[in-house]
Amino acid sequence: MSEIEKVPVTDSPVSSADKGRMLPGIAGISVFLLVVTLINVMAVLRGVAGVGAVKYGVLSVCTLLLAGLFGLLRMKRWGHAIVLAGCLLLSAGYFYMYGRTHVGPFVVEGFFALLFFLYLVRPEVRDRMV
Repeated sequence: MSEIEKVPVTDSPVSSADKGRMLPGIAGISVFLLVVTLINVMAVLRGVAGVGAVKYGVLSVCTLLLAGLFGLLRMKRWGHAIVLAGCLLLSAGYFYMYGRTHVGPFVVEGFFALLFFLYLVRPEVRDRMV
C-alpha cells in the first residue's frame, strides 16, 4: 500500500480533541438569548405582549428555548437543534411584528436572531456538538 492509502480520511474539520469544547460565540449567544427569553416571559406575564392564545405560544417557545439553551451550554446536539429552531422562530416573529407595527427594535432583534441562526448553522459549530 502506498502512503496515501494509509492516511484516514475524515469528513469533519474539527478534531476529536476539540469535540465538546465551547466556542466563545456559543456562550455569547446563550447569554443574549437567555436575556431575551426572560424579557419575553416577563412581558407576557405582565400582560404587555400577546393576547389570548398568542400568550401561550410565546410562553411555549420561550420554555423550549430556555431548555435548549441549557442543552447548548452543555454542548449537546439536541440543545443545538432546539436553539437553532428557536432562533429561526424568534427571527420570523420579530420580522412579522415589525411588518405589522413598524417599531424599530423589532427589526434589530430579528436581525440578531437571524445572525445567531446563521452562526449556529455553520459546520464548524455543528461538528463540536457531542
